[in-house]
Amino acid sequence: MLEIKTINNTYSESVIDLILNIQQKEFNVPITIEDQPDLMQIEEFYFASGGGFWGAFIDGELVGTIALVKFDKNAAAIRKMFVKKEFRGKEHNIAQKLLEILIAYCHENGIEEVYLGTVSILKAALRFYERNHFKIIDKELLPAKFPLMSADNVFCFLDLKS
Repeated sequence: MLEIKTINNTYSESVIDLILNIQQKEFNVPITIEDQPDLMQIEEFYFASGGGFWGAFIDGELVGTIALVKFDKNAAAIRKMFVKKEFRGKEHNIAQKLLEILIAYCHENGIEEVYLGTVSILKAALRFYERNHFKIIDKELLPAKFPLMSADNVFCFLDLKS
């Protein structure tokens, strides 16, 4: 059974395992844990600013993550959206459920603009964001305070005001 809950530093090891495997082994993204110190300090990096970090669990196993970094009064960035390969797709609908929880959190906390950066090789991820009404935008249109990740080369925006 699927359970989605807020996760903190006690889950860092599981989160790092899940994310690095997908980034490095599945998609050959040249990124290391050193490039992502936030994963070892989830509470300080995500919660302290007013964001969040959620995990999807099936029978106690972490199979998906999504995080939100609040970087301005009413703007935030989605980070760390990953679902383990065998749990992707419509059958489990984990990515959709994770995104819905994050968007509900945004509505409850006055966050009206959601941005994200991703890599162009993640075609399915881009289609997923487009299906969920994100618009692809030029890097130049990102807010000045947007937390850029060096690997990202495609940027998306979702307006929650409308």
